[in-house]
Amino acid sequence: MRTIDTLGDLAGKKVFVRSDFNVPLDENRNITDDGRIRAALPTLKRLLDAGARVVVSAHLGRPKGQVKPEFSLAPVAARLSELLGADVPLAADTVGPDAHAKVDALGNGQIVLLENVRFDKREDSKADAEREELAKEYAKLADVFVSDGFGVVHRKQASVYDIAKLVPSAAGELVFKEIDSLSRATKNPERPYTVVLGGSKVSDKLGVIENLLDKADRLLIGGGMAYTFLLAEGHEVGTSLREDDQVATAAEYLKKAKENGVKLLIPVDTVVAPKFAADAPATVVASSAIPADQMGLDIGPETAKAYADAIADSKTIVWNGPMGVFEFDAFSAGTRAVAKAMEDADGFTIVGGGDSAAAVRNLGFDESKFSHISTGGGASLEFLEGKVLPGIAVLED
Repeated sequence: MRTIDTLGDLAGKKVFVRSDFNVPLDENRNITDDGRIRAALPTLKRLLDAGARVVVSAHLGRPKGQVKPEFSLAPVAARLSELLGADVPLAADTVGPDAHAKVDALGNGQIVLLENVRFDKREDSKADAEREELAKEYAKLADVFVSDGFGVVHRKQASVYDIAKLVPSAAGELVFKEIDSLSRATKNPERPYTVVLGGSKVSDKLGVIENLLDKADRLLIGGGMAYTFLLAEGHEVGTSLREDDQVATAAEYLKKAKENGVKLLIPVDTVVAPKFAADAPATVVASSAIPADQMGLDIGPETAKAYADAIADSKTIVWNGPMGVFEFDAFSAGTRAVAKAMEDADGFTIVGGGDSAAAVRNLGFDESKFSHISTGGGASLEFLEGKVLPGIAVLED
């Protein structure tokens, strides 16, 4: 994979950077988690220090090809200015007259942020020709391209994939670190190798589980997807989240894990409540005894301890997906236990982006104690599945 070093002297060059600034906003459009902006700083600082003229592109939300003010990158430009300690002007468009004027006005070591790339429907068009047309317009703003938005490298998009074929291109520091870290879990991982999977749906993680049944030593299942596995074992799950069309698949995975000598652990106890609410009364029950009128909202304490022990005893640990509804305090203990065990672990620990990364930050854990916190939930999952990521493949010689 080509790195920034391969691009040579960047002083005075227009460097078009694709970052991932798809950050959560509250109802007043304040950023509630700036982790993705902070993750972009090493690359941006390196380019600015090299005297480059830095042109940053990114998306926010799903405006679906329409200019919608609520998806403007204005809050990102403001936060990026604060973090860099330098003015980051926001262009009023992406490839229009204001973008060109602001890029033309850049001095060496200065930066501009283009408006949301998804305001242009060609950005993520399924038609190659439409994306390529937009990429040619991006290329007019660039001498070289640096891909640094790991959260989008699994997508064929104009600012991620197509532009990389038009100008000299390389991976930024973040994308390089992501691939380097995740590769430690996919290529000859140190063993025992444990993967903790949570989140709501088995269907979202099918490819990952399938792939890991040949590679991991242990799979620890939590979150809403655990109830489909409990159904597969013949247990009642009350009103818990369930995917009836995936029960046979879950049963097949349990069987395959046994055949392959992989320990596939599912919750032995569960925190249940009569409804999905922060103030719902929580009770711990055995997973084999979930009442018909209650729903599971977290793994129970016995399961949490077993999972923490498995993590402590591992040399490589990957975690993707919370163990329960961690946003509600009464149902956050399982996710806390996994995060704490990873924070204390001696092994190489990877938090696979998305909700798991948000949980680490929102529950107050020290990010520096984890070996790697991914910025891309979907991209890290697809990498663990063994899929080719288009935005990475295009950067390889």
